[in-house]
Amino acid sequence: MAHLLYSYRHIRQPSKTYTFTILEALAASGLRSIRYAKEIPNIKYIIANDLDLDAVDLINKNVEYNELSKDFVRANQGDACSVLYQHRSFPDRFDVIDLDPYGTAAPFIDGAVQAVEEGGLLCVTCTDLANLTGSNYPEKCYANYGSIPVKGEFCHEMALRILLHTLSTSAAKYRRRIIPLLCCSIDFYIRIFVRVVTSPVEVKNNPCKTSMLYVCTGCHSYYTQPLAKVTGKNTYVPMVGPIVNNSCEHCENKFHVGGPIWTHSIHDKQFVLRMLEHVKESNNETYQTHSRMLGMLSVIMEELDIPLFHNLSALAGTLHCTSPSLKTFCSAILNKGYKVSASHAMAGSVKTDAPMSVIWDIFRSWIQLHPVTMKNIKENSPARKILAIEPRFYYTSKC
Repeated sequence: MAHLLYSYRHIRQPSKTYTFTILEALAASGLRSIRYAKEIPNIKYIIANDLDLDAVDLINKNVEYNELSKDFVRANQGDACSVLYQHRSFPDRFDVIDLDPYGTAAPFIDGAVQAVEEGGLLCVTCTDLANLTGSNYPEKCYANYGSIPVKGEFCHEMALRILLHTLSTSAAKYRRRIIPLLCCSIDFYIRIFVRVVTSPVEVKNNPCKTSMLYVCTGCHSYYTQPLAKVTGKNTYVPMVGPIVNNSCEHCENKFHVGGPIWTHSIHDKQFVLRMLEHVKESNNETYQTHSRMLGMLSVIMEELDIPLFHNLSALAGTLHCTSPSLKTFCSAILNKGYKVSASHAMAGSVKTDAPMSVIWDIFRSWIQLHPVTMKNIKENSPARKILAIEPRFYYTSKC
């Protein structure tokens, strides 16, 4: 977090010393607030808030133990939502608000998008991935985030985009918009960092940055469709749809419909570059997770700015074939004139702007050299319908 706030300060006032305030709305023992105080320069003060009185006493003890001023790290007992709503006016807003609850951050989002300063940084963690990824009841995700998840290999990135959709719609009520700086799927949780600015004109673009998601129940091909588009007269009109037929063009199965999800950028590459440079200049003594941060930021820096991704093993599993190597598959994508990258959200993932027709064609060509045993594939399997079509190009022996 410290390396991120270093980069954030350059956004606010790169040529001046900028002092800022921080609210940790659900501080528990206050250890994160104390780390902020000890590791990040130019902080004016930090409020470490928690509803539990014992937690507040523990915050004060930890502040004393770390030889910090109680005026600098201010322990506060209060309901997080009440504290946020009490700081909605301009003189009382916080430059940085950190929401890290146990489970969903949904109850605190409305207050947070109002209490953060103009251009301020909002940091949100959610650990309820069972809901956000579609592993649990979809109605629970809709109740918390206003979006229906769909099961797929891309589910962890979908979780990020569902949370961004929630933040965007919550901020829009107050003529504010979000600017994602960095959005990470890490282990069992997601963590996002966005700036919040007042911009009624840009709020109108939200439907163009938000899409419905269609996922085939057979071959798991997916498609996104924005809710609106801008006409030549700079007016917004609903999209005509759906963009898919009643059945999948590849395997003739039906679609699940999910969303809405945020389908605009989820990373600010210039911001990520500044973070990456800062981490490279540091070492393991500065950040004990130095190597992991370096790896994740490097992957994010190369990540294509498009929604969702494929998993090579899952694609091969659909066709009951051996999986090509990541290098081989990506080479074929590039050879066809499309872009390709990995995703930080999953090992073995492939982000590409190539349509599903090209992806399946690459696999058909691969199977010409690495045949599957068709007698082991069921008659109504998606694999039979996809492989019934001849490939339009072939791998060379060098592949």
